[in-house]
Amino acid sequence: MKRVIISADDFGLSEGVNEAVEQAHKAGFLSTASLMVAGPAAADAVERAKRMPDLKVGLHVVAVAGRPVCAPHSLPKITDDSGDIRHDQTGLARLLAISPLAREEMRREIEAQFSTFAATGLKLDHANAHKHMHLHPIVGRMLIGIGRRYGLRALRIPMEPPAPLRRGGASPGNTIP
Repeated sequence: MKRVIISADDFGLSEGVNEAVEQAHKAGFLSTASLMVAGPAAADAVERAKRMPDLKVGLHVVAVAGRPVCAPHSLPKITDDSGDIRHDQTGLARLLAISPLAREEMRREIEAQFSTFAATGLKLDHANAHKHMHLHPIVGRMLIGIGRRYGLRALRIPMEPPAPLRRGGASPGNTIP
């Protein structure tokens, strides 16, 4: 028998997202949510999660396009002028591949996010990263290595529906015409 887990990312991004997560869970549609610990509404998300003991909560690591937990000035390679972790996912991926300093900054930020999650008192169910950045081999290795020290037992692997690719003329296993 196959089991389906319906999960929501961006828990903590806004009170509206948090409300949607809570409503979907209470209606029986949603079984897990992934918390952005540096999100503007993270404290609200944690309060809601504590009122829903059956909701399994994981860490949604912001490794691209969002506010860091660490002070932005301590992450000059991976943050932009606004203090966000860089929004250019491809550029950041390349930077991580060539810059030991960028990798060290990312490692510190991921560690800080796991530590911040642990401080909430919520049980860590799983982890993933914003915009699937955990699929980047460097970020993925860091996330797993650091996460294990915090009790990480599951990593969400996305499976995107192929329909948009098919509409564009591609099919699984074939090259695009």
